[in-house]
Amino acid sequence: MTPPRLDPLLEQFDFACERLTGRLSGPVMDSGDGSETKVGPMSDEEYFWEPVPDCWSVRRRSDGPGPRATLLAGAGDWGRDAASYPHPWPPPFTTLAWRLSHLSEMLTLRAEHTAGGHVLTRADYRVSGDVAEALAAFTAGAAAWREALVGVDDAALDTVGYCTYPHGSDAEEPFIDIVWWVNQEVLHHGAEIALIRDLYRSRPV
Repeated sequence: MTPPRLDPLLEQFDFACERLTGRLSGPVMDSGDGSETKVGPMSDEEYFWEPVPDCWSVRRRSDGPGPRATLLAGAGDWGRDAASYPHPWPPPFTTLAWRLSHLSEMLTLRAEHTAGGHVLTRADYRVSGDVAEALAAFTAGAAAWREALVGVDDAALDTVGYCTYPHGSDAEEPFIDIVWWVNQEVLHHGAEIALIRDLYRSRPV
């Protein structure tokens, strides 16, 4: 049984993931007012689309990092543009592929650092090189994070450093604050991804 104060955060997470999944893959999405809107499938071209010059994206490792990036994060034949601190300023605009990869990686690694072996890093995460793989990675990451959450008790929610994810403030924050943070990551990156899909659909051709 989940702690009562975790229930609304779980409901919010489920709703955010459901809306984002619908927005990514269709055939319909929840418009937010109780009605459904038709959504076409995403192509690999859209997945990699760069709305402006010099975007950060997901790239073949053999091609090397993009503009202002110093490395390709992740494992496998593909990597995500990244840079060591200090990061470029202003931040580069990032593609749909970059944002979805970032979100899926965060969910997967935080789940592993909550209910797994507490050892995986970004260098271990396999970056997706096409839409089908990326959608599957998001679904798997969201499911893993949710499973990690339903296994915690009330004391865990107040424990600082309960999640040992090494790429955030987890070591300094009560776990319930990390749960809240992950929700807002899904919500705000989901909104960004939805906007990029709208821009792609309306682009001049």
